[in-house]
Amino acid sequence: MLSLNNATASIVLYQTDKSELSRVIDSIFKTKENLKLYLIDNSPTNDLKTFSDYNSQIIYIHNPSNPGFGAAHNIAIEKALESGVKYHFIVNPDIYFDQDVISSMINFMEEDLSIGMMMPQILNLDGTVQNLPKLLPSPFSILWRKFKKPAKAYEKFINQYELRQVAKEMIYDAPVLSGCFTLLNLEAIKKVGMYDDKFFMYFEDWDLSRRMHQHYKTIYFPLVSVYHGYDSGANKNGRLFRIFLNSAITYFNKWGWFLDNERKNINKKALSQFR
Repeated sequence: MLSLNNATASIVLYQTDKSELSRVIDSIFKTKENLKLYLIDNSPTNDLKTFSDYNSQIIYIHNPSNPGFGAAHNIAIEKALESGVKYHFIVNPDIYFDQDVISSMINFMEEDLSIGMMMPQILNLDGTVQNLPKLLPSPFSILWRKFKKPAKAYEKFINQYELRQVAKEMIYDAPVLSGCFTLLNLEAIKKVGMYDDKFFMYFEDWDLSRRMHQHYKTIYFPLVSVYHGYDSGANKNGRLFRIFLNSAITYFNKWGWFLDNERKNINKKALSQFR
């Protein structure tokens, strides 16, 4: 089993609710007291700095220029690389858990260094499963997820696209993993790069998943789970929807819109695991 001295984690903050932040920090340090945690705070003020007093393993970095989600996590990833650790967790502030997810994921990755990224099962606050592992998206996928019509055809599409019919406890290689709770193999990050800071928010995790999946396994690991207060802000807030749209354009400009043979081949290979 691997020493936790070989792992770090980061949470990016922006005017984050203090009770929410306290809950995720409690989750981390109740299970792993010696894990170094970076709080990268993109807020205009440093009011959240008081959380660095919570534990000597917390390193607070105020980052009021607010370059975005991925760019802020990159600050912590760079520090993790400089310190020579092997693994780094990306954690959203709206996550919490009550089991030792951290050791289970690290130990599994340690047994197979062809794994570049992992995510656990992600649960809604009521305990239902969030369908976050996905196939690589096309522009059509993004639009259909927004409009959801016609209902019968949409159901068939979404069951395949979000891999909803895969056995609940199956560990598999998913082309897209969510960035809400992710374990990164830092040797793999050295090869494929960190988050692309062209994405302010949204799609940066899909972009990294795709780059990682080209060279390493990107594993969905449902044997452990975390709770995630999913808000779907882009569906409720005009500003967030514009950011979402801009990120979608950035993503498809980078990887291809409708003519993307690599996407087709990767998705076909992913689906072949379930036959």
